[in-house]
Amino acid sequence: MKTYRDDAIVLRTHDIGEADRIITMLSRNHGKIRAVAKGVRKTASRFGARVEPFSHVDIQVYRGKTLDTISQVDTLAQYGRTIGRDYAAYTAASTIVEFADILNDDDVTDIELFTLLHGALYAIASKAHPPELVVYSYILRSMLVAGWGFAIDECASCAVPGPHSALNIAAGGAVCDDCRPVGSATPTVQTWQLLLALISGDWVSAHDAPVAARKAVGAIVGAYAQWHVEKHLKSLRLLQLN
Repeated sequence: MKTYRDDAIVLRTHDIGEADRIITMLSRNHGKIRAVAKGVRKTASRFGARVEPFSHVDIQVYRGKTLDTISQVDTLAQYGRTIGRDYAAYTAASTIVEFADILNDDDVTDIELFTLLHGALYAIASKAHPPELVVYSYILRSMLVAGWGFAIDECASCAVPGPHSALNIAAGGAVCDDCRPVGSATPTVQTWQLLLALISGDWVSAHDAPVAARKAVGAIVGAYAQWHVEKHLKSLRLLQLN
């Protein structure tokens, strides 16, 4: 097929030439897509504003030898308009799409990862939850889908049921006393409870978490993500606690 149609979330854009732009998107059925939007930077462009980061779009794409070309775009949800009005929401959404870009491979389809991304951006745009908690939950849950689940109820090394008090990033989460490496951390009970709430989607408990636990979880999630994906998340350090 020379053309295909899908719905996708815009992750980032990159200008090329005088008027074109490369759009990187995570699609529902075709994985991560990089396609050229020709003439999109011209004032008379038919769909320039529709392919901005955070947008949920319905696209028609023409397959090319090196890069595909976007031939049609319809807006499904323009989350960027709402997110862009609030700094905390914007930095949170930027962190989410940056991580989605890192985590997802080109042409590898995973509908669950697409659904998590869409849900996270919707939650931020609708102000359903504090933005930084949405980021932490998205990272933990998407890493679980990708095969890097964070252990809480059992030891990450030997699978002995918990609860365990120690945490080791390299090991994969909670570790028992027998497996505990030197230098492991000992988070507070509230921190463990918040981690569990964010992974399981228990937003009532997450909203009640104290600021100290939120800060601790932010440090843990950031370190865990960057350890496993082996890339630095530039946007993560800009997150603000609400």
